[in-house]
Amino acid sequence: MQITGEMLIGATAVRGKDATLHAFDPASGVDLQPAFGGGGAKEVARAADLAEQAFDTYRFAPLETRAQFLEAIANNIAELGDTLIERA
Repeated sequence: MQITGEMLIGATAVRGKDATLHAFDPASGVDLQPAFGGGGAKEVARAADLAEQAFDTYRFAPLETRAQFLEAIANNIAELGDTLIERA
């Protein structure tokens, strides 16, 4: 997994157009790349609609399936490794 500056809305990578957001290195004040596109009301509404649609599917899934799903998310975050630590 790479940091791309895009949001994931559903299964689609989306670059927000409402703002440009940069993380920065506090020691040097230098902006880190990539910049992130900030989402607006349209992106928030789409994400909320998709989350609402998915909720019952997730809620009624077997516990093992939910655990595997959450573990996959955790693994993707962990794969960022030093890149995530540097940004945080």
